[in-house]
Amino acid sequence: MTKSFDVAVIGAGPGGYVAAIRCAQLGLNTVCIDEWKNDQGVASLGGTCLNVGCIPSKALLESSENFERAAKKFTDHGIKLDGLSVDVPVMIARKNKIVKAFTGGIAMLFKKNKVASLHGRGTLLKRESENDPWKIQVKNGEETEEIQAEYVVIATGSIPRPLPMIEIDNECVLDNAGALALTEIPKRLGVIGAGVIGLEMGSVWRRLGSEVTILEAQPSFLMAADEQIAKEAQKIFTRELGLIIQTGVEIKSIERKQLITIDYADAKQEAQKLEVDKLIVAIGRIPNIAGLGVDEIGLKVDERGYIEVDAHCRTNLPKIYAVGDVVRGPMLAHKASEEGVAVAETIASRKQESGSEPAAVDLNCVPWVIYTSPEIAWVGKTEQQLKAEGINYRAGQFPFMANGRARALGETSGFVKVLADAESDRILGVHMMGPYVSEMIAEAVVAMEFAASSEDLARIIHAHPSLSEVLHEAALAVDKRALHI
Repeated sequence: MTKSFDVAVIGAGPGGYVAAIRCAQLGLNTVCIDEWKNDQGVASLGGTCLNVGCIPSKALLESSENFERAAKKFTDHGIKLDGLSVDVPVMIARKNKIVKAFTGGIAMLFKKNKVASLHGRGTLLKRESENDPWKIQVKNGEETEEIQAEYVVIATGSIPRPLPMIEIDNECVLDNAGALALTEIPKRLGVIGAGVIGLEMGSVWRRLGSEVTILEAQPSFLMAADEQIAKEAQKIFTRELGLIIQTGVEIKSIERKQLITIDYADAKQEAQKLEVDKLIVAIGRIPNIAGLGVDEIGLKVDERGYIEVDAHCRTNLPKIYAVGDVVRGPMLAHKASEEGVAVAETIASRKQESGSEPAAVDLNCVPWVIYTSPEIAWVGKTEQQLKAEGINYRAGQFPFMANGRARALGETSGFVKVLADAESDRILGVHMMGPYVSEMIAEAVVAMEFAASSEDLARIIHAHPSLSEVLHEAALAVDKRALHI
């Protein structure tokens, strides 16, 4: 007999598992289908984020930053160390332990919330009638079963964008998974792509001793970020960390022999050659829709492979929703999770015929974070976007150099910038680079969600000494009344 559910979620990454849990909390009979296997061939929930993305990368970033602090900064605190060394296998084992704890934790959450879990690839099947429930084929190796559900949430995430001229083997040529699993420090490491993955992984291995060269096709560094932040970040990453970053690059060929040779044209269109021991390919990610059956059921997909949805993540097909990396908007785990919650609550309200519908996720209030050192975080519009849109604004800025807590930490690089509408004073964007700004950006998100003004931030009492005072001073600076500079 075919198993029947109220909701079937396809994909157990941050969008999928959160959607499934929230559906179950709201009383919906829910199943989550996921095909991920770890490097031991065992089913592992959590998708890219928990298995080979957000969580393991932060574990390695923390390990490498600790090593760099011990090697370069502890002496300023009167702490002397002799014979400092790195045990990479132990570092990787710690990362793997963290991953195992979190992926296992999702399985426990499913059990606690009575979410059924099926391992395998989920494929939507064509319906004979619009009144029929959706049928999903779940294939796990040679085993196949079929289930049905009234509602479907697609949360299949994204996969690394391939580079046609070279094949990923995760031994010499690496994607994000391979970059997180190196067991020794490469002497020379090449990175194609200066986005989040390229910068974070390049930072890890540079701190541990690799000579790291990052090649980026875009004409400028970090074009998604505020231009002033990006320029300052490039100076710090190259001068202080020692990353070699080249923008405006065109890759001509990649040859893999004993070494990996990259022939490319630089920004001046001059021929260059780079030889490395390992190469990370991090040129972005694309929606993961292979095997879903989108063509067979008539699900609309745009020219870039994203499933088309409205503001509430509804697809063109009745009772099918899609969230996360597989739809428009930033490819960020927290964005996927919030869409998962919103969709779950929408489905529940429709099942209960409550007549109300949850608010759509405001993509302008989704925070972005790059976990380099210093960290980079922002929410809302950049200065270049405001100028391009002809919006009259005021800007306030304050450096971490003038902050007592930052001085005590020995982390004084960077600044905070607040952008506010020139007439209404409503905050339009907040941009940060400095210590722990991944945590500080939440205050700015709250402010923007509640349509706060820069004056509102300026009037809030911030603890002293704290890093958050930099945001306070930047808000004061919008009105040219910063106190400590």
